[in-house]
Amino acid sequence: MQKGLHYFDYLGLDKILSAQELESDKFNKHAHDEMLFIITHQAFELWFKQVLFDVDSVILLLSKQFVPEQDINVCYQRMGRVKQILTFVTGQFEILETMTPLNFTDFRNFLNPASGFQSFQFRLLETKLGLPNDTRVNKHFENALKAEDLQLLESARSSHSLFSAIEQWLENMPFLQLNTYSFSEEYKQTLLAMIDKDKEYAKELIESSAEYEKRIQQIDQLKDSFLSLFDESLYQKHLEDGSRRLSFKATQAYLFISLYADFPLLQLPFLLLQTVIEVDNALSVWRYHHFKMVSKMIGRKIGTGGSSGSDYLLRTVSAQRVFDDLGSLASFLVARDTIPTLPEEIAHQLRFAYEIK
Repeated sequence: MQKGLHYFDYLGLDKILSAQELESDKFNKHAHDEMLFIITHQAFELWFKQVLFDVDSVILLLSKQFVPEQDINVCYQRMGRVKQILTFVTGQFEILETMTPLNFTDFRNFLNPASGFQSFQFRLLETKLGLPNDTRVNKHFENALKAEDLQLLESARSSHSLFSAIEQWLENMPFLQLNTYSFSEEYKQTLLAMIDKDKEYAKELIESSAEYEKRIQQIDQLKDSFLSLFDESLYQKHLEDGSRRLSFKATQAYLFISLYADFPLLQLPFLLLQTVIEVDNALSVWRYHHFKMVSKMIGRKIGTGGSSGSDYLLRTVSAQRVFDDLGSLASFLVARDTIPTLPEEIAHQLRFAYEIK
């Protein structure tokens, strides 16, 4: 008869609970709060492992040439969990901040040159989400990683990221063109009409000629930005100068999904994309709380791993976002009552249809 599995053995608690060795004790200078510091960071790494596990599965599902509707639901659920995990682990900084800066100094010098900067899993997560290496605040972080970790990181760079998988999935979406119907052309005319109305309102409401000219100039700049979404050659310039990353076709598809998300067939794709944006936001919030915690603990000191400490962390908050292209497209949405009506053939395909006999 097979021996029953024990809780302790199943969770490997002998390994986990014996994995906290205080450096301060090795120097006979016991620092009580070092235990908290170690456990908090070990918990971060365990949650990063789960996030990577979920993100890998989503990339695999979305990288297929055809993605079944039920797989979109799986992706939505798993990315929702990723968002919840990142939100949860951000709360761990509050626990860590029960340690005072002075208590941190009791053991900080024993940690050199170890640093969170050397977290391979976090670098891998950034890469798998789709962060390009050339947009990193510090492009030389690889010097802090082990050789075997660098090989895994290089493999991740040459594989699909969540960004590239979502881009491919969006590019494969139908409905943007049918016979004489072109979503691009229809929506462009709607946006131009909206801009004309904005100019009329400005003329009616703004009395100062200088202020009016300034407002018209702003509207014209916005118009140029709008038109680039519907002209592939203009859009290509944004891709080349790095102001946009998402492909022209994928951008069109995301706009379409956002506008017609009330149709049953588009509801899950819309929710998935919104959740991906929220994951990007949650990661930025995590970065910001990391910055606040480090700033509180060490002020303007250099990080133990040689980084510029809190200054470096603050710069990563906005500079190392991955899905800004998705989030920024909210600027190009119009009021619901002005959204162009879809041809009935497309509208029918976007509904759930049941044949009653």
